[in-house]
Amino acid sequence: MRLLLISDLHGKIENLEKLREEFESSDAVLFAGDFTEFEKYDASLPAVKKLREMHDDIFCVLGNCDKPELFEALEKQDMCCERGIVYFEGLAFAGSGGGSKFTGTTPNERAEEDLLSDFDVVKNAALDAQGQWGNLILISHNPPKGILCDECAPNVHVGSALLSDFVVETKPLALVCGHIHEGRAIDKIGETVVVNPGPLAEGNYAILEAEKIGEEWKVSNVEMKNLFA
Repeated sequence: MRLLLISDLHGKIENLEKLREEFESSDAVLFAGDFTEFEKYDASLPAVKKLREMHDDIFCVLGNCDKPELFEALEKQDMCCERGIVYFEGLAFAGSGGGSKFTGTTPNERAEEDLLSDFDVVKNAALDAQGQWGNLILISHNPPKGILCDECAPNVHVGSALLSDFVVETKPLALVCGHIHEGRAIDKIGETVVVNPGPLAEGNYAILEAEKIGEEWKVSNVEMKNLFA
């Protein structure tokens, strides 16, 4: 399974078109939020529509810069996995949208407890015998705390501690996040692979490859890429 990982488009719709070959060669696309440009919310719907044109199987959440009302547009386009679980070719995707409260100047800042509540459906769903998810990939605009993916400066971690605890508890296969542009990285929480592909507004994205070996899914490779490199 080849997954295209993108986040933080911030209205740079032209970068989606530049990624056309990557879209076409990927089985699915995971978008970790921030369709719109800062304080230019008219860019959000064109970005959603363009993304919908690029691939049949797209799974998205909102970012902190996206107005909460955009949730309905994602649902209408059948590309929303926020607050739910979507099953695809043996994998499960579950999402949490928005960012943790910080400046108060973006429209979708939420308390940590509210961000984590988007994953209540994961807690309530049937798990395997060990109470873990071997085929689950979480998509969260807000990163978990304490790894490379949430560093806004060296050794300054601004992610969600509650999300980190949730990952330790449920042991998903992978987590895709965004929000912290400086936190572009691949890291792990236990055996869970965490990827912040960096802002697509700056040409950044990632490719994650997963395969099923016997009854278990494994992340076989993650590659960070840039449109302009």
